Amino acid sequence: MGLFEDFSQFLETRLEEFLAAHPHLELQAIEEQLREQEEDTLRLIASLQTQEERLEADILDTAQDIQRWHIRIQKAQAAGRDDLVKAAQEREALLLRRGNQLWGQRLGVQDRLEQAKTLKQNIQSRRQEVHAKAAQLRAEQAQFSNQERVSSWDNPSSNTRFQKIAADPLEQVFSDWETEDELNQLKRQMGQ
Repeated sequence: MGLFEDFSQFLETRLEEFLAAHPHLELQAIEEQLREQEEDTLRLIASLQTQEERLEADILDTAQDIQRWHIRIQKAQAAGRDDLVKAAQEREALLLRRGNQLWGQRLGVQDRLEQAKTLKQNIQSRRQEVHAKAAQLRAEQAQFSNQERVSSWDNPSSNTRFQKIAADPLEQVFSDWETEDELNQLKRQMGQ
């Protein structure tokens, strides 16, 4: 187990270093995680809403049963059937307990539903923050790239590879793609 843990730690360290060197990819990864969390939360909300509707239907059915048994109690009392009155009262009491349990379950589901909705709003807010930060980072990179391009034109002798990448949009696209491919390879290796 020690070797696997060491290797896992090594990969995590390398991944962290890689993401620190490529912050736009880290933001993309965070944004993807938030998107997945939002989808999970939406599924949870839908499930809780279904549960709430089912419980409401069960509560209404139970209320109708209670009403029916209450009428039966009154009929049995009017007819002087004490044997039926007692049995009907026991059935009504049982239904009242069931109704109270259903009501409590419904309140619990409503609380969880409100928490899930709040969580969804928090996730959406966080996604917007990450998206804004990614846009800001792209703008800063574009500004830096433009500054490097201008400085390389001002000083032709400092024609490094980085300045060529910054000046060549296709080179930048390939560089970003290769970087993302390396990240995906690291993720696959960590998943094995």
